[in-house]
Amino acid sequence: MGIQTALDASNAAVRIVDIMRAADDVAFVANRNPGLRTVRVLAAALHGSDQISAISAVHALGQVADDDADDLLSELLSSEKPFLREHAAWALGSRLPRLDAEARLLGQIVDGGFAGMLAQRTIQAWGIPAPEHMAVGIESALLGITDHGARARLVETISLIPGRTSSRALEAIAGDSAEHIDVRVAAIAGLGDRPAITSALDLVSALAAGDDYLSTAAKLALVDLTAAPTKRAPWQTGLTVAQMFLHADIDPKLTRAGSGDNGGIATLLVRLGDSLVEQSIAEPVADQSEHSGLTRDIQRVITMSRGSVEEAFESLEQAGAVMSGHAYASVPLLSDPVSSPDAWPLRVAAERGIRRILRAAGKVDVMHLRMADVGSLAAANMARDLDIPVVFTVAPDPHGVINSLDLAGELTRENFGDVDQKEHFWFRARLVQRLAADASHTVLFPRPQLERDMKVLVGIDITSHAERHSIVPEGIDLAVVDTSVAEAAAHAAGAEATPALAELAALIRKLPEHRRSLPLLVSVGRLHRVKGMAMLVNAWSGSEASERANLLIVGGDLENPSKDEREQLARMDTIIAPAARSTRGLILAGHQPNDTVARWVAATRFGIPGLNAPGGVYVCASIKEEFGIAILEGMAAGLMVVAPAGGGPATYIENGVTGILSPTHDARLLGISLTKALDIVAAESGNDRPDTSRAVVEADFTIGAMASTLADIYAHVHDDAEAFAATMGETL
Repeated sequence: MGIQTALDASNAAVRIVDIMRAADDVAFVANRNPGLRTVRVLAAALHGSDQISAISAVHALGQVADDDADDLLSELLSSEKPFLREHAAWALGSRLPRLDAEARLLGQIVDGGFAGMLAQRTIQAWGIPAPEHMAVGIESALLGITDHGARARLVETISLIPGRTSSRALEAIAGDSAEHIDVRVAAIAGLGDRPAITSALDLVSALAAGDDYLSTAAKLALVDLTAAPTKRAPWQTGLTVAQMFLHADIDPKLTRAGSGDNGGIATLLVRLGDSLVEQSIAEPVADQSEHSGLTRDIQRVITMSRGSVEEAFESLEQAGAVMSGHAYASVPLLSDPVSSPDAWPLRVAAERGIRRILRAAGKVDVMHLRMADVGSLAAANMARDLDIPVVFTVAPDPHGVINSLDLAGELTRENFGDVDQKEHFWFRARLVQRLAADASHTVLFPRPQLERDMKVLVGIDITSHAERHSIVPEGIDLAVVDTSVAEAAAHAAGAEATPALAELAALIRKLPEHRRSLPLLVSVGRLHRVKGMAMLVNAWSGSEASERANLLIVGGDLENPSKDEREQLARMDTIIAPAARSTRGLILAGHQPNDTVARWVAATRFGIPGLNAPGGVYVCASIKEEFGIAILEGMAAGLMVVAPAGGGPATYIENGVTGILSPTHDARLLGISLTKALDIVAAESGNDRPDTSRAVVEADFTIGAMASTLADIYAHVHDDAEAFAATMGETL
């Protein structure tokens, strides 16, 4: 196949996900057919209105072994189209260093953002064959920069370049009291990431003597400089599993459910980690690995999430000291909390924090990654460096969102590059491919047409090497749900309200009297576009359901909202003005502790005497829902549910019986689904449907069942890794 034929095939593709997959063929052909003609054909694709073909051409140029391709990629760093500059910075990372491009790449680093992260990765790659050239260039750039944020990014970049020039620069900046503290902390962190030379050790030790933020950062750097790799401790007779979700401050008590990025995944990791070790304690596995002599049960789980420098230093001791159980460790990102799409520039800080935890923990046997985000990117790199096998939960994300936006006409060939600048679809899709390809084992969520979706959307054939793929449903803690149902049922029958139910009653009392006799529609989750909370308000307010039920949305930090939360709140305000929320029956409750949420969901079914009627409905209006923890919790509480028609919910909801599967991207159709769900519940006379819903969850979707399946996967992955290591040892 020639380059023009490959491009023609890409141009003939109709769906965006097909075009993205065809880009791999274009790059492959470009690599196999270097030369002036290939460069010219790809250069022609850079012009015109087809933005996705232009991006494909940029990455194909990165595979052409030709000086003309280098020239063209370098020129694209000065393109008037920002998305071309961004992808050119990425593509240049696979090329040999070009000194004429270094200054413009450093300019992108100065500007920051996702493009700055890509440029930094390229400079880092170029620092291996040309360390002195890169270091001198960064030092020169620092001379003209006064903004402390930009200086910190450049200092972090020079810390990634090996050699004495970089080390001298870092020591000078770390010890300069005239520098902004953020710049000095970047230099200190960089020194901790390098070989422990005497001058650096002396400087960092001196800076660690205080008790302020800079001193704490220096203490962490001192750990990095002096800590030796830890061998498996004698008491580690079982496996240690590490899991992470970088975009939440995960706490074991689940007090911030729905705040910022503390969504279902944060709840899941807490409950899953607890269940993994509890099962091992209750039912130790007798089977032994013939390679290591370890029991195959899970002795420790280490859950990593973001945190402050102070929290990170304190959590290192816990990560290393917990002999058996669930430990939590903080990754300091040296930044205020940011949303997932904005977190990519924190890659280096994430890598350093993750590596520090893994080293402090001793031997980690398996790393489980779940998302195509900067946390998984950083953790995968550290797992590779430390030789830790990876289990990756792969889902068609962002592929499902891309396809949905494509079908809705919101994502086209003509605007893909502009949208990609914000959503980073191309990078995230490639990251999913890389993580899945490198993983020792992949975990998949159930979907109605899983094999087809994974092949069509993601490009993964799960029938090839089927032994490396497992379908594992997520699970919930039924004990919490059952306790909540018992409390809500008792209160509805006349018992005194528990504190959580009293809090809900106080919210409902703020509604006008004529709305207090209505049931509730309840939705729990983050205030994020993907979760569809503003879409739900739109659908409810424009439908018959708004006259028949009040709407309770639980989630979001209403006092100090993040950028994503502000966007959703602003959209809600254009639909229903804040002053009119109470009159219309809209309750925004903000984030709540997980146990409180469970009580409120149960009360939606049974009602609160004199305040809201029984017969409420749980609603999930997500654009996509790979599985749906909160939906399962609603079903387990006996609620009728409304959920997205695509993805995981369709595997456990019987449409029209236990729930309504709705096209959540369409406000009118979603509103019809809300009304239909209320009709079904209103016509019920017994507990047949609630009992059926709970039975479905109990049979297949408990946290215990999920933990048991994953424990087997972790054990087999560990055994395979040990067997491979033994084979390699014999070979060597």
